[in-house]
Amino acid sequence: MTNYSPQSLNGTGPKYVQLADLMERDIAAGMLEAGDKLPPQRNLAYDIGVTIGTVGRAYQLMIERGLVVAEVGRGTYVRAQKRDEEFAADFGLSGFLPQVCTIDLASVVDGENFQGGDELRGVHKPLIQNGQQGQNAAPSLHLMNSTSAPDLGQSELIERVSRDILAEQPAKSIDYIRRLEPEWQLAGRQWLATGDWVPSPEVIVPAQGVHAAFMSIISTITQPGDKIAIEGLTYSPFARAMALIGRRVVQVGMGKEGVEPDEFERVCAQQHPKVFVSIPTLHNPTTTILPLEHRQAIVKTAQKHNVIIVEDNIYGKQVDDAPPPLVALAPEQTFHIGGLSKSVSAGIRASWVASPSHYRDRILFANKSMTGGHSYLLAELAARIVLSGEAARISEMVSAEFASRESIAREIFKGLEFASHPMAPFLWLKLKEPWLPETFKTAARRNGMMIDVADAFKAGQDDAVFHRVRIAFVAPRDGKEFRSCLMLLKTLMEAGPGGYDDYH
Repeated sequence: MTNYSPQSLNGTGPKYVQLADLMERDIAAGMLEAGDKLPPQRNLAYDIGVTIGTVGRAYQLMIERGLVVAEVGRGTYVRAQKRDEEFAADFGLSGFLPQVCTIDLASVVDGENFQGGDELRGVHKPLIQNGQQGQNAAPSLHLMNSTSAPDLGQSELIERVSRDILAEQPAKSIDYIRRLEPEWQLAGRQWLATGDWVPSPEVIVPAQGVHAAFMSIISTITQPGDKIAIEGLTYSPFARAMALIGRRVVQVGMGKEGVEPDEFERVCAQQHPKVFVSIPTLHNPTTTILPLEHRQAIVKTAQKHNVIIVEDNIYGKQVDDAPPPLVALAPEQTFHIGGLSKSVSAGIRASWVASPSHYRDRILFANKSMTGGHSYLLAELAARIVLSGEAARISEMVSAEFASRESIAREIFKGLEFASHPMAPFLWLKLKEPWLPETFKTAARRNGMMIDVADAFKAGQDDAVFHRVRIAFVAPRDGKEFRSCLMLLKTLMEAGPGGYDDYH
């Protein structure tokens, strides 16, 4: 049916999602039947007045939803939709599905009374994932462990600006970077500015994401064997990466408001770390914002013991009323890092470091040595969307989306213990007895959701026990689906862990 044409796209949200939703409804209504061939992407793009890229992403989304199949050289065809039992029979699992203790998502959403135990039946099937058959595999998983910026149509802007760069600078776009462009530093100055603190463009170093910036700093200011102090709960890939290059991690105890100044003083006096790494604003995973008096005490201790501070402000960019950043209190002793991954686009791989002035050239050299050098196209793309104001516009949209989803989470999890913030893309949920984090994670996965457990955020081994999980807000594609996922998680919490032991 190559002459098929959906209705015009006049709804809200990304155009490719609108197009995929329209085609999904047409399949459900019988307007598109199993075996029907969809129009070539170029033809459909012309017919409905969108880019080929929009149609391509819509077709890919349809493939991910299991509604169509693409055959190289032949086109894209509507798939036959099988019943659950037929699907299971294909893989020899006919007797397996009824034994899995999952929950009917539709009944949860409709507010029906829930009865726990072995009578539960579910809509999520443990079938095949990545070509492997297994008890924990699911046909489709909501990655509620991802905190990157949600898809709000950024791809069309990125496509347009990238095309302009390639047209204007074709030679630079395909070559090594020969020099640091001044506008890249100006963009970093604009993006990193927080409250009354605005860095000088001369101290800005562009990098390929916050992690690359962080590793460039650590490799510059420390030697193998040096101790690095880091919050007891944190973005643990930092800790693992430091261990890989021979640095020793020392954990600093945390309280209800974030890292404890007295604990930091004790660690500095006893362990003599060279560096302290902190996420003071919208801490990951606890969502705390370190109070001003705590920041002042930490800076005072760092100055006393000659400890360099590395401040990760990747989430703090979204918060307007946070206390001054640590770099504003100790600019010559603090590296301040920010980037676009959480508020604009993770795929651009753009970050900037505000460095103490005497370290800037060393960080620039280390970044090139550690990573092989920046991509001109990506660095220029990031600079243009920041300096044009487009990054700020997208960031506002992302903030509004996070605030909306946090409000939904507060409504659904009312009565449970959790920490959240309207500008954070996740919440920190305490599990009810007798749930254990890994068992709850297994239950969530069997019901189509990936979440993170507390141990994933520990900087190292210790005796602290956190019966908590982090639930991110990004993956479900719309508010209705997001609400359904959270209601399912709450129902799992109330049902208890019976039937979810993870045997191997």
